[in-house]
Amino acid sequence: MLQFLLFTCLFITVTLGSPMALDPCSAYISLNEPWRNTDHQFDESQGSPLCDNNVNGEWYRFTGMAGDAMPTFCIPENHCGTHAPVWLNGSHPLEGDGIVQRQACASFSGNCCLWNTTVEVKACPGGYYVYRLTKPSVCFHVYCGHFYDICDEDCHGSCLDTSGCTCSPGTVLGPDRQTCFDENECEQNNGGCSEICVNLKNSYRCECGVGRVLRSDGKTCEDIEGCHNKNGGCSHSCLMSEKGYQCECPRGLVLSEDNHTCQVPVFCKSNTIEVSIPRDLVGGLELFLTNTSCRGVSNGTHVNILFSLKTCGTVVDVVNDKIVASNLVTGLPKQTPGSSGDIIIRTSKLLIPVTCEFPRLYTISEGYVPNLRNTPLEIMSRSHGIFPFTLEIFKDHEFEEPYREALPTLKLRDSLYFGIEPLVHVNGLESLVESCFATPTSKIDEILKYYLIRDGCVSDDSVKQYTSRDHLAKHFQVPVFKFVGKDHKEVFLHCRVLVCGMLDERSRCAQGCHRRMRREAVGRENDSGPQSQMLTGGPISIDWED
Repeated sequence: MLQFLLFTCLFITVTLGSPMALDPCSAYISLNEPWRNTDHQFDESQGSPLCDNNVNGEWYRFTGMAGDAMPTFCIPENHCGTHAPVWLNGSHPLEGDGIVQRQACASFSGNCCLWNTTVEVKACPGGYYVYRLTKPSVCFHVYCGHFYDICDEDCHGSCLDTSGCTCSPGTVLGPDRQTCFDENECEQNNGGCSEICVNLKNSYRCECGVGRVLRSDGKTCEDIEGCHNKNGGCSHSCLMSEKGYQCECPRGLVLSEDNHTCQVPVFCKSNTIEVSIPRDLVGGLELFLTNTSCRGVSNGTHVNILFSLKTCGTVVDVVNDKIVASNLVTGLPKQTPGSSGDIIIRTSKLLIPVTCEFPRLYTISEGYVPNLRNTPLEIMSRSHGIFPFTLEIFKDHEFEEPYREALPTLKLRDSLYFGIEPLVHVNGLESLVESCFATPTSKIDEILKYYLIRDGCVSDDSVKQYTSRDHLAKHFQVPVFKFVGKDHKEVFLHCRVLVCGMLDERSRCAQGCHRRMRREAVGRENDSGPQSQMLTGGPISIDWED
């Protein structure tokens, strides 16, 4: 077999002068591996599928045998040296556009965009492109390169003259005035498709959602009327009934939210993720996660895999309004029969993508009760959120020892130290405390409220924020206070926390204090954004005796 000796090179051009960020067009990593090219079809006889585990938010350029640029059309699975090739779902920018964001899709199991992420692209003066590529959410993902057609003086009819070129239908001339790039028809009016438009090489096609099929016009969709038509859109069994039809799953599998696709049960918790796979589905396969040291354990009826957000190669990313934790269960034939009696296999490989989604936005509440007679302050116990956050009350400005068992007693004009703490420390994420306000009751919609933080900005000059080693943790100090009025004997704190990806320079977290946020935009965010999670505890009774 022909072996290639490959080198990944970092190109940097240094310009003396005032310090500034390097232009990615002159500071990038070259991806030149031949197996990245779209013409390279994966064959398991050549070894294991590849994965871009080493790609992690740097700027890259496709060179050499890898190709000229990323393909902007759907690449079938088992290409680019892996199972799920990644392509650019959008046109390349012009040089004057600067750095733009585009969606990158991974193709697998007949779905051109089964997974997706956001990458950055820039057109460079030399007629080439550089890409800021994020680490793939699961294996086996590889960013693909592609060789595009080149028009030159010997183009035999494709040139208008020696200095101009024309491209074939479905392609457009690139910034170097020689390369013909694929035209993304889906960017214009969704290609005329009523639902899903998939860009192909020099063409495109329309598709429909689960349970629907294309009409004869190839553009619009209609509901499937029964099991006779494409099995009713069901991934497994389709059963007719008096009211129509319904999809059913084999024992051990469950229907997904689309009511058509059967999937393996996944149990998502803040500190653990558990996958339970029916033994009938596994057969003589051995199951493991992206980190192959994490393997399944059989209980006789199922093979269970337990892992966390920080282990077994789990990738945590921010996608739209969710925090997404992803991994991949891979099943390969056992080398010897197992103790469970498996002596045959029915498939050569099993791939099960595992995804857990958590909301990005949280409202965390905590309360304290001021004693007017002695001017002390009693603070109630902590509370927890869905994604692992707590609102802690700390003993001092070191923010290392929170109150656990005994409730603290503080006086007015003393300092109250509180903070937003993650129970699981996940790399690549950061948080923004968008707002913190106090109310005299536990109701978050209380009319009487006092803001400490608003739109990411400190509203009360007495509030002091401390720096933290963990980008998800936020620590604050504020003088103890109470609401005016003898009936207002309690105070509750409510904090609205948003989670973002650290590499996203355009995220709300990166913006920080943003006082000029339009009121109508805030209203839209509250209406269509992620659901807030409310945590309320207490109150603690007040002792009025001296």
